[in-house]
Amino acid sequence: MSNSTASKVRPVRVSRPRGRPSGAGRGSVSTAGRLEGVSTHAGPPARAGSPAVAAPRRARLVGVDAARGLALLGMMGTHLVSRTTADGGVSWVYEVFSGRASALFAVLAGVGLALATGRTDPPRGLELRAARAGVLARAGVVGAVGLLVGLAPGYIYVILVYYALLFAVGALFVGLRVRALAVAGGLWLLVGPVVARLVRPLVSGPGGAPTYDVPDPASLLHPLELLAGLLVTGVYPVLTWTGYLLVGMAVGRLPLQRAAVAGWLLATGAVVAVAAPLASAAALGAAGGERALQGQAPPSWGVTDLPLALDTFLPGATPTTTWAWLLVDTPHSATPFDLAGTTGSALAVLGAALLVGRAVPWLLAPLAGAGAMTLTLYSLHVVTSRPTGEVLGGEAAWLFHAAAAVVIGLAVREAGVRGPLEAVAARATRAARAAVLRRSPTPP
Repeated sequence: MSNSTASKVRPVRVSRPRGRPSGAGRGSVSTAGRLEGVSTHAGPPARAGSPAVAAPRRARLVGVDAARGLALLGMMGTHLVSRTTADGGVSWVYEVFSGRASALFAVLAGVGLALATGRTDPPRGLELRAARAGVLARAGVVGAVGLLVGLAPGYIYVILVYYALLFAVGALFVGLRVRALAVAGGLWLLVGPVVARLVRPLVSGPGGAPTYDVPDPASLLHPLELLAGLLVTGVYPVLTWTGYLLVGMAVGRLPLQRAAVAGWLLATGAVVAVAAPLASAAALGAAGGERALQGQAPPSWGVTDLPLALDTFLPGATPTTTWAWLLVDTPHSATPFDLAGTTGSALAVLGAALLVGRAVPWLLAPLAGAGAMTLTLYSLHVVTSRPTGEVLGGEAAWLFHAAAAVVIGLAVREAGVRGPLEAVAARATRAARAAVLRRSPTPP
């Protein structure tokens, strides 16, 4: 997210480092406005009372883009590949990506938000107001795209409108430093599911049944229902998913260019990713395990095979018929164990990608190209998933979408331009920031 120059303020020349930055190859340009609508290389913000000059662009964090690209391909897989195999088992795609891919997107949304608003140095004063305006403008673009994409026929729970609301919430926290963000994120992951468990029966049907509707423009005619779905009863409830965003923002405030930080993310994330399901299993065992949940899923949830549901997917939350549901770590269940485990896996993937990006950045080019324009590629994927799924089916359709994303991403990167929807988001951000800076009094 580039800084805009305030009106009537003479720009100051900024010296740039000589030579090509590490990891910034040909076509390495700003691609602000990905799925989470933020850049991965914004410079430090101008301070309040100082001329609002454009900061020098930093070298791209190819590992962040690559992790985002992997998340995109993983989500495509869960959309197109069956969750079960011919013998009734869980498909390997669901084993690997279900719940983890979308959580990685959400964590990276927070990382990008922090990178776009000062990296290790949070904005203050006028720059903070401008940064918030820019984030809200991006949220508006992502939300509008999400509503339009929601019109596409198909079976995908489109995530974009939820993400837009996540960004709007994140705008409130962009002024915080890493420690405050880490504490807030950790507490949110623990407390958010409990609050959602208490609130859901008040805004949904018996047993706290989720909302399966995909938001589209007609949803705006029922704003209260739309807001309840986005916050509490939807497949990606913002009330609990904000924890992902805050943890990601805390990570984005770290010096991610350092190998030690990347290694710490990899090690810590891996430990949490392994410990969370083990803790869930122990807690369920103490509560009577699966027996405690038998018969506790209301018909409105559509859970006909409890073991399979626990292994693959509980959309957005768990039933409210017993508190024992909060002990599961099922993908998309938004329990403390699910949120912790998927946050851990997201941190581990990001740490690994950052380390590989430092050592052999060219190896990540296919993923990074796709990850630099995920708003465009995700939207294209949703719109084309039904016809390609019907023609190709299953893993063949997934391979087609993944290959198309990689090829398009590399082509756009080599052309040195943004994706079309990323360009719209970037323009909206600049306009919103400039409007705030223009309204500010010129310093003497």
